[in-house]
Amino acid sequence: MITTRTVLATALAAATVLGLAGPGQAQPTVESKHEIHWNRYYTVEQIDDHMRALAKAYPELVDVRTIGKSGQGRDLLIAIITKPGDDHTTKPAMWIDGSIHANEIQATEVVLYSLWYLATNYGHNEAITELLDDYAFYMMPIVSPDSRAKWFEGPSTPHNRRSNQMPRDNDRDGLIDEDPVDDLDGDGSITQMWKRDPRGEWIRDRFDDRVFTRVPPDETGDWTFLGREGVDDDGDGRTNEDGTDGHDMNRNWPADWQPDYVQFGAGAYPLSAPETRAVAEFCYDHPNIAAFQSYHNTGGMMLRGPGTNYRTGAYPRADLRVYDEFGRIGADILPYYRYLVIFSDLYNVHGGEATWAAEGLGVISFTNELWTVGKYFQRDGSRPNDEQMRLFRDRLQFGATFQEFTEVEHPEHGTVLVGGLNKWSSRSTPVFMLEEEAHRNFAFTMLHGGEMPKIRFDRTSVERVSDRLWEVTVEIRNDKLIPTRTARARSAGIGAADLLTAEGAGVSVIASGKLESWWDKTVAEVRHEPARVLYDEGVGSRSAIVHRFWVEGDAGDEVALRYAAEKAVDIETTVRLED
Repeated sequence: MITTRTVLATALAAATVLGLAGPGQAQPTVESKHEIHWNRYYTVEQIDDHMRALAKAYPELVDVRTIGKSGQGRDLLIAIITKPGDDHTTKPAMWIDGSIHANEIQATEVVLYSLWYLATNYGHNEAITELLDDYAFYMMPIVSPDSRAKWFEGPSTPHNRRSNQMPRDNDRDGLIDEDPVDDLDGDGSITQMWKRDPRGEWIRDRFDDRVFTRVPPDETGDWTFLGREGVDDDGDGRTNEDGTDGHDMNRNWPADWQPDYVQFGAGAYPLSAPETRAVAEFCYDHPNIAAFQSYHNTGGMMLRGPGTNYRTGAYPRADLRVYDEFGRIGADILPYYRYLVIFSDLYNVHGGEATWAAEGLGVISFTNELWTVGKYFQRDGSRPNDEQMRLFRDRLQFGATFQEFTEVEHPEHGTVLVGGLNKWSSRSTPVFMLEEEAHRNFAFTMLHGGEMPKIRFDRTSVERVSDRLWEVTVEIRNDKLIPTRTARARSAGIGAADLLTAEGAGVSVIASGKLESWWDKTVAEVRHEPARVLYDEGVGSRSAIVHRFWVEGDAGDEVALRYAAEKAVDIETTVRLED
């Protein structure tokens, strides 16, 4: 007779054989020397502390330094991470930043996560180790620390603190910062104001008093909506319209920069904000930067330039093929994200950071807009409606993003109701989903960074032409998607051309020329300095260049070949003149 005990014993034995019983089995993980919790957001001071703690825990990998001061005097911190002992300036590097718009808060956590993950896994994960062996990464979690501090510490909405904190006449009335936001109920968020009104246009739901519903045009309600919580401090009939926000720093870059009357928030001139100027100066001082990534929110997008339709010429077809491959793979890595073009799929942007990197630095550059409504319920379909969003906020966030309505005495309107969705209610990734959002975007950016140029000498050949004349042919190959010089850099004359040289004791290069392929019978002659050849086009995407030298020398002499590029590690090899 087969008993229940026999069945259980058999199942337990099978589970033991399969490794399903006993201590829990988990995916291998690496214990970090500095743990960071990824189910929460951090203040400016906490981010800075984490960066410095990572540098202390991994001193051979991470170097944290200040590249300038914000408008209010805070340190603008970046972290440099690469293989221990390597000079980061001699290898291709990727710039990664976040929170140039400080209300787009999770951008900071994504950059910090990237730094933490690289440091933790170097030497333990083969792919991560190879990344840092080959490349360097410059990471700036907070471009706008003053506004991030203001967003956390002061009253805010999900949408303000977009600009830095510099005096500015936002409402153009000749006064500066005279009507900032007012937190009437002291909860740290700027929510809604409602006033009881017998001729109002709204009624309050009898079953859910958080919900106000507009009445039909021929009926009257009980409430009037007064707009955002606040007071008309300057008596001009508007509320909270001239706060402490200054430049929109994603309009302050010298790439199609336009003045305020065209692009409001652009500042007095390009790089007039101390924060953008510090970033630009660092990038100009580091021509080895070969890739650029900026994080924003919201909408779930991988964005590339141009920012306006008349800048399409700055994106040659060869570069677009590189962008398109990243975008295609990124759409798989980042569910519910879309690969889009800024001006045609979003709106016109003048003086944007990512377009400056692409058009001004000549590098492949993306902006990721973090978080998208599709991720709330993680299913394809239309945008969630109000009822579905209330379900999400109630059932999954347990009401943490809603401030209950309370009565407040207002200097103009008397008793009003203040409450509603708080500053955490939209744009920012819900904290229980933050680590996945950070990791998937990190993976996309490492896909991008891992395709920075990597060149090597491939084939070489030496053939005797006459007694002391030799034909030396060399092939230089780039194994990666990003070329050593983008088509944009070449066409706009950005940066230095690549340089191929041939030299050796007792030898003389008397002629040289470029070949279309290894088997080409004709050459494009180099008429001046045949031993020093400028390759303005660089080495293309997953392709090679072939060059032939005619060298005078004796059998046994050696020719040193060297290829130097701003965006790749310089390479050298030696060939011997022999049959």
